[in-house]
Amino acid sequence: MINFRKGNRDEFAKLSPEAGYDDRAEIIRRHLAEAFGSKNLSFLIGSGCSSYMHEGNDLGIPTMGPLAAEFQVTLEEIPGLPGVGVFVTAEQIMTLNDQLGIDLTHEDFRKNLERLMEALMTAQQFCKRSGKADLQGALGTVEAVIAGVKKFILQKCTEGPFANGDEAVVTLYRRFYQSLATRSRGLAPPWVFTTNYDLFNERAMDRSGIPYSNGFAGTVERRFNPSTYRRALAEQLDISSKRWAAVDGYVHFCKLHGSVNWTEEETGLFPIRESADKPDPSKDRVMIYPTPSKQTASFGSPYSDMFREFQRQVVQDQSVLFVMGFSFGDEHINNIIFQGLTLPGFRLIAFLNPDDANNPVTKELAALGDPRISFIWGSDEATGKKAHYFDSIVQDLMPTSTDQKEEQAIEKVFKKLLSKQQGGENGEG
Repeated sequence: MINFRKGNRDEFAKLSPEAGYDDRAEIIRRHLAEAFGSKNLSFLIGSGCSSYMHEGNDLGIPTMGPLAAEFQVTLEEIPGLPGVGVFVTAEQIMTLNDQLGIDLTHEDFRKNLERLMEALMTAQQFCKRSGKADLQGALGTVEAVIAGVKKFILQKCTEGPFANGDEAVVTLYRRFYQSLATRSRGLAPPWVFTTNYDLFNERAMDRSGIPYSNGFAGTVERRFNPSTYRRALAEQLDISSKRWAAVDGYVHFCKLHGSVNWTEEETGLFPIRESADKPDPSKDRVMIYPTPSKQTASFGSPYSDMFREFQRQVVQDQSVLFVMGFSFGDEHINNIIFQGLTLPGFRLIAFLNPDDANNPVTKELAALGDPRISFIWGSDEATGKKAHYFDSIVQDLMPTSTDQKEEQAIEKVFKKLLSKQQGGENGEG
């Protein structure tokens, strides 16, 4: 059952029991369309939006749990299995276990890469500060394993069906950005903040011809300059009177945890560089990896500049923040959202289950019973569609323009025809 709760109020309480997924989706769509008309509109996109399972195939990037499980597979002693020994060798696994008592295959690490990185970084600091000669060799192994985990994460964010011609995930992002075009003229450009490292957002906006600022300036050498967020994009209406108007559809875009195509140069006033193609593989990427020190890392440049923009946007007058694919697992981000909730004009719309026993933060938010906090979640019993998944959000729940409605209607007809055709072929067989 799809659910929509605003504070303690069930928005579907007055619906008849016969009301189905489409009826409920229409009510949510109307509420979201109203929120789109707010003075200041922001979105926080988490890893769940880039993870897309279709017909049993993972077409996107796994979230943290599945990512940890996949990493564990690379540690198995099965010759010929893809990935085994590529990121961490059998010798390194043995050294960590024998000298430091760290078992990389421990149950605590099987579903949580952050916990694994915490153990490794703690061991790294211990070896550095001990001063014992016999631990210096172990230090080299720990650092090699940390580098291996980072290499694994980077590979999962850059390789997959999406890197080999599959357009499924980019298409979902394109639909999301097309929905932003329904925002009325004259309103401030929306802000999109993401904790993801991937390039789905940029590709979606580029392919849809959507103008955006991502904090970088330049053409041949694009470098991070936070002052670009203070600039506006305008078009000249009348040459004789020099009248200008803001360009419609403009978006401000911030990658709070860095990106797979950002590297740091050794010199220059603005050392963070953005590459159009894959950067030099020998260079470290400017990314905050899933470690316990994420909050500390966010204090440095360029992250601090983007977090400042996030905080500034959240505390704006009549600010609405949509949270999608993010489970409130990052304390440094949560703190800014909590700060917004101290202001009477702030509203939070989160696509996730507030009653999840494994998520204490959302349970606490739901317990407030604050009408400014909305939760949307659940699934369609007939199709299994989950309302809080990114594909359902953009296809069924986001406000749509007339052109989008026509495209979606045509798409539904084609899907029905294809389904009937496949059903007929299966019947004949």
